[in-house]
Amino acid sequence: MASAISFGEGNSGLQGGIFNGPVNTQFHHNAPPERPETPPNPSIVIPFSRDTDFVERGILDQIHQKCAILGSRTALVGLGGVGKSQLAIEYAYRTRDRSPETWVFWVHASNAARFEQSFRDIANYVKIPGRQNPQADIFQLVHDWLRDDKKGKWVLILDNVDDVGFLVEARRTGQDGQTSGIENGNPRSLVSYLPQCPHGSILITTRSEDEALNLVEQRDLITIEPMSSEHALKLFETKLGGDDDGSDNADVAAELLVALELMPLAIVQAAAYILRRKPRYSVREYLQSFRESDRKRTSLLDYNGKQLRRDREAKNSIIVTWQISFDYIRKIRPSAADLLSLMSFFDRQGIPDALLQKRSEQIKSRQDQRESVASNCIDNDTGYSDDEEGCTSQSSMSDGFEEDVSVLRNYSFISVNANGTTFEMHGLVQLATRKWLEAHGQIERWKQQFIKNLCAELPTGEYENWERCQALFPHAQSAAAQRPKEQDSLLDWASILYNAAWYALRMGKGVETESMAVQVMKVRKKILGDEHIDTLNGMAMVGLAYSLNGRWDAAEKLNVQVLETSKTKLGVDHPSTLTSMANLASTYRNQGRWDNAEKLFVQVMETSKTKLGVDYPSTLTSMANLASTLWNQGRWDDAEKLDVQVMETRKTKLGVDHPDTLTSMNNLASTLWNQGRWDDAEKLFVQVIETSKTKLGADHPDTLSSMANLASTLWNQGRWDDAEKLFVQVIETSKTKLGADHPDTLSSMANLASTYRDQGRWDNAEKLFVQVIETSKTKLGADHPNTLSSMANLASTYRDQGRWDAAEELFVQVMETRKTKLGADHPDTLSSMANLALTLKWNGKETEAVRLMKDCVRFRKRVLGLNHPSSISSCRALDAWKAGQEDVILSIHSAEDG
Repeated sequence: MASAISFGEGNSGLQGGIFNGPVNTQFHHNAPPERPETPPNPSIVIPFSRDTDFVERGILDQIHQKCAILGSRTALVGLGGVGKSQLAIEYAYRTRDRSPETWVFWVHASNAARFEQSFRDIANYVKIPGRQNPQADIFQLVHDWLRDDKKGKWVLILDNVDDVGFLVEARRTGQDGQTSGIENGNPRSLVSYLPQCPHGSILITTRSEDEALNLVEQRDLITIEPMSSEHALKLFETKLGGDDDGSDNADVAAELLVALELMPLAIVQAAAYILRRKPRYSVREYLQSFRESDRKRTSLLDYNGKQLRRDREAKNSIIVTWQISFDYIRKIRPSAADLLSLMSFFDRQGIPDALLQKRSEQIKSRQDQRESVASNCIDNDTGYSDDEEGCTSQSSMSDGFEEDVSVLRNYSFISVNANGTTFEMHGLVQLATRKWLEAHGQIERWKQQFIKNLCAELPTGEYENWERCQALFPHAQSAAAQRPKEQDSLLDWASILYNAAWYALRMGKGVETESMAVQVMKVRKKILGDEHIDTLNGMAMVGLAYSLNGRWDAAEKLNVQVLETSKTKLGVDHPSTLTSMANLASTYRNQGRWDNAEKLFVQVMETSKTKLGVDYPSTLTSMANLASTLWNQGRWDDAEKLDVQVMETRKTKLGVDHPDTLTSMNNLASTLWNQGRWDDAEKLFVQVIETSKTKLGADHPDTLSSMANLASTLWNQGRWDDAEKLFVQVIETSKTKLGADHPDTLSSMANLASTYRDQGRWDNAEKLFVQVIETSKTKLGADHPNTLSSMANLASTYRDQGRWDAAEELFVQVMETRKTKLGADHPDTLSSMANLALTLKWNGKETEAVRLMKDCVRFRKRVLGLNHPSSISSCRALDAWKAGQEDVILSIHSAEDG
């Protein structure tokens, strides 16, 4: 018999033997009791200090109002870097100030691990009993503590809830009671441990509206937008520490803040960058660097300055902050990331949905119907490229597009404009997206797709396309800065710029026209060769741009080159060659070389008659151009005959109300006006205006031109009040339709100023002339012919006021500039000489006046001919001075001004 084994009374615990099954080595009944702890008083439990530089934004009152509601849950939603967490930090401290008896807890909610750690920190701080027990469920402990109204009021701030999945998915509990992936018991989500109770409120920060709506109601969302200009400037100045050496004024800072799109993180980043480099670096230098290029902007925005009040996982670079969101979107919905990729190349405003959605038909380029640009580098799973087979219905594609838009809107990357058909996005977001695409080797893929889509939609610059061109022109300007590498795409890019330059030309945008046209010319020369018709068209557009900008010598050189190549390549009588000849003739006319212009226009007209027919539109246009040249030469009878012939033929061929017929009627009326037949001119102008209003619209440029001509006719008739009313109407309509700085608008303003001058309202005239001059200098250049004409008009106003010295000084400036710009014998230069001579005469400088007028008479006889009105006018002046006929001098004075 085996002996028994026994333990004395002093022994306790495990008895040895054979064990068949698991052994539990935990002894709860013998665990030592926890030492009682004194709970702390309510306080703020937050890992960030208060920002003494915080700028009041007004939105805090709204946050307080919503969070003050018992049991509320509120979400701050906005783009990364817009200041959500900073607002939450300030709200936390203000809550403590307002209500010291309220607990404020901060929870890092970017992932499950950090969420759990934050709950443990809360448990440790408030000293929840049982929290140190390894088997304790920390979430349940904190939940129960928060639900206990005896603990007092509380606010829970969940920061960076950008992926709510870990909160709403079911949580499993293992055998040991700890969180694990082993299912044993009822599953429960982490969000269920956020109690809904009347003594507590929850504030959430997130970049995604969709994520927020898993936790709060729609009505409890607060969208955080970029700062106002005033608040942004205050933040910037504060972060610079007031350490301003005075060299950077508020205007420069304001420009920089606009460039940074008033985004708080970008502003703080810029201030830190500048402050670190002072005094060897200034705000102005930062702005200049920022505007230099995309690469430089990216470098500045990638600066990772240290910030004490940002989460350790959050990035201090706004570029990286947004790219993290972009990576997440690409993970959850790749097609939405593709849409953002495409949108990043457009202008930031007015992005049309029609240019973004998958087309049911293959999009064809306008350059020789080239298809499938970049087809080898575009995936088949996206709806934003054109190489996908049409196996998906239009309806499902539309649904997919709307879902993609919804995702991007939820992350505040884009917004929908009031019209519902266009989108808007932050320019810096576009930059960050393009930077990501570049880093991942996808920049060319989406650049080519953008160019392809835009090329298919951007029409020519004809009037009937203006509304469409106006909407797409900013995107064409954006395309101009996004030159592709692939050859076919490069030709599409050139086509975009060509049509955009065409529209810019019609709008009087000389700088934009020239910049785009020059790029078109260079690309087509390199790819297609100098003699290709598309290259010649590009060169011709550059010539038109030069003419618009008053660079007539450069225009002449280019037009001659185009003409010679067209003759060789296409033939002397080819329509394109004739167009080139007409452009060169127009350049001669602008240069005052009217004999050369006349010869060339005659050649164009005769060839057109033979090749195309007498009544062919191009032939009639050449006849009209010739008539204009005769008009410039003062051969008004000859001009009238030709104008009448063109007008009657167009009436028969095209109809009375055709725009070309109306142009002919307008030209004829102008000729009658120059002949002093003002009543006849008035009747014809009125007829043209009424028909133009009906046919073209009251705001069509041709209608406005006819109205301006009628106003000039009334002005010549001495009906200055009527002329003034009409000029004012033309100006206001031109400002709206064409822009305040369009040459036609400025011309109308100058005409109105002349009317004021004739009314004796010299102060009004002077003020308006000065405005026209300053705008012309900015828009066209100080030596542009239009600018010089306005300066001459202002000088005449000074002369009318008896301010002889001021008038003389300005006339001298105009004359010398015209000599340099146009040549000593250009008609405009000679007009300046005559005006200066008259001014010298009235200022008592007889000898100088006579000498200058003699030179003027000699030049005019040689250049214009003996019978030209201007030649006759200057001869009469010289004769009158010898005879001392003051009344004749006064009338000549007026004639030169006109």
